[in-house]
Amino acid sequence: MDYRNELKYVVTEAELALLENRIRNLIRPDSHAGADGTYQIRSLYFDDFEDTCYQENEMGTDPREKFRIRIYNGCADRISLELKKKQHSMTQKLSCLLTEAQCRELMAGRPLPLDPSYPPVLQKLNLLMRTRLMRPKVIVEYDRTPFVEKLGNTRVTLDRNIRSCGAAGCFLDQEIPGRPVMPTGKQILEVKYDEFLPDHLYRNLQLARLKQTAFSKYYLCRRFSFSGIRV
Repeated sequence: MDYRNELKYVVTEAELALLENRIRNLIRPDSHAGADGTYQIRSLYFDDFEDTCYQENEMGTDPREKFRIRIYNGCADRISLELKKKQHSMTQKLSCLLTEAQCRELMAGRPLPLDPSYPPVLQKLNLLMRTRLMRPKVIVEYDRTPFVEKLGNTRVTLDRNIRSCGAAGCFLDQEIPGRPVMPTGKQILEVKYDEFLPDHLYRNLQLARLKQTAFSKYYLCRRFSFSGIRV
């Protein structure tokens, strides 16, 4: 998969509601969303013994990368391991599917048995768990309202109620405890596209007037997680 542009903005709930209403007739909802137009995303992020991913995000290191396991709507029927790479404002995501048994081993911080048949993403995480003591650190959960546009392969997502949980062992539970990490009334708008962002979306989203941020959800949730990471 090629690198894509990824822009993130901190917005108020009122701004997000206005933007959602403005673009609803310009761009179609993602077909994977539920009847209410949303789905829940839950990701378990990994970091090494030096908290390299956290520190690189705080310092704005470029390029950087991080691993996560992701499920949707609290359901373990489809579990994916993802490696997200970031360079400048561009991102690339590589992924593979995991079995529930594999997921539970990784959740417990245990590398899998060596096996050359594993996909490259799993091979790399398995190696880093052995050499860099890469371990699960925090769960990130939020509610997403996604929209898609064929022009520019554009994706606009409205992410609400971003919360963290430091108990990696409950990742596959249907419900997990969570702590809000955003200031009251603040949410996240994300815009992803390939080579260009369609003009009609840029104008209606009024991106030039919004507050862009470089911090990741992982960084925010590590900072305010139950585990009490140093900051």
